[in-house]
Amino acid sequence: MSRAFIFPGQGAQTIGMGRDLAETYAAARAVFEEVDEALGQNLSHLIWEGDQDELTLTANAQPALMATSMAAVRALEAEGFALKDYASFVAGHSLGEYSALCAAGSLSVADTAKLLRIRGDAMQKATPKGQGAMAAILGLDFDTVADLASDAAEGDVCQAANDNDPAQVVISGHAAAVERAVELAKARGAKRAVMLPVSAPFHCALMQPAADAMAEALASVTLNAPVVPLVGNVMAGPSNDPA
Repeated sequence: MSRAFIFPGQGAQTIGMGRDLAETYAAARAVFEEVDEALGQNLSHLIWEGDQDELTLTANAQPALMATSMAAVRALEAEGFALKDYASFVAGHSLGEYSALCAAGSLSVADTAKLLRIRGDAMQKATPKGQGAMAAILGLDFDTVADLASDAAEGDVCQAANDNDPAQVVISGHAAAVERAVELAKARGAKRAVMLPVSAPFHCALMQPAADAMAEALASVTLNAPVVPLVGNVMAGPSNDPA
């Protein structure tokens, strides 16, 4: 039997996450302290006692979710469940792929936090707050959602961005176009079509400036081979080759 450790993406953030882990396990607390130091920010205070809207900002949510994910990994390790012994694969949804790389030893916690701050800043700057949006469409296949997103664009960007499963597709783009697509999806038989709690339109053409910034940032860090293969978002297959 194969077991995978899978890490969440943006939208999973909530005030108070990881606090019980940090209070129970010294190794988990050390993760939050390392992230705070790497960023020069008391991010852990924001995570545990801050404002949800501030936490949801991309530049905060991404390192915060990684820190919480890694705190969970360290807590498991403290209980004797080392990832290399108990997992056959790691994977992560969107920013969760960075958490997966960190958990598998490809990146240090500090480097991952810094990369995610750069990533979050770049993604937020790529589209001003409020101008972009994402929505989940349930009950329609990818091709149908891609077509209705195109129909809803009307000169804006609106694209099928995440092929999550045969009946769940996430769309991304300009806010007005995504809202039009949500209504169009309902009219075309979607079981549900809901806006997502994110602060930027990820995984669409509007993010190209962020992709350029990340190419430069990633060139400055060392990526080690993971202790177990990573199943990547793009290829959807396992690899342990850093290149």
